[in-house]
Amino acid sequence: MNVFQNREILIGVTGGISAYKTADLTSKLIQAGAFVTVAMTEAAKKFVGPTTFEALTNRPVYENLFQPVEHPQGEHIGLARRADLYLIAPATADFLAKAAHGHANDLVSTLVLTVTCPVFLAPAMNTEMWNKPPVQRNIQQLKEDGLNFVEPGNGWLSCGQIGAGRMAEPADIFEQLRKHFESLSSDERIV
Repeated sequence: MNVFQNREILIGVTGGISAYKTADLTSKLIQAGAFVTVAMTEAAKKFVGPTTFEALTNRPVYENLFQPVEHPQGEHIGLARRADLYLIAPATADFLAKAAHGHANDLVSTLVLTVTCPVFLAPAMNTEMWNKPPVQRNIQQLKEDGLNFVEPGNGWLSCGQIGAGRMAEPADIFEQLRKHFESLSSDERIV
């Protein structure tokens, strides 16, 4: 059984160099039969353009709360209602802070407050940032709030450093999402 078949996955892309990995992950999800919609922050567009995700998903990329106008109540409502899962990859330190404190000043952060589906975060940042107490407090708060984490790995970072904070590889994120949907499928079979 293909657990991704016909699942609606919403992906939020924030402004980190590892956004290129999110394009690879998007391709993997599409090939597995999922329907994928992408929302991007302004900063994310500095790393990967919307056209990349539009080509991969054959859907428009959502860049703000009011465009494209597909949902009359606002994109944050329409997109949230159809999502089976919301993944933010990369989830930057800035995004983690906004999400932990309920800020909603862009579409990607607003969707965290409007979705009713599970939310997964794939953090990515410099090792010094990752290790800072405020970042760790925000992560702890988000875990207490019920958000799921695809933990970052250790390795070479774009700043030339080797350490923690490297976004999980697309195959690892894919596997964690597969396990999530698989657990739902087994629950559905039991019922």
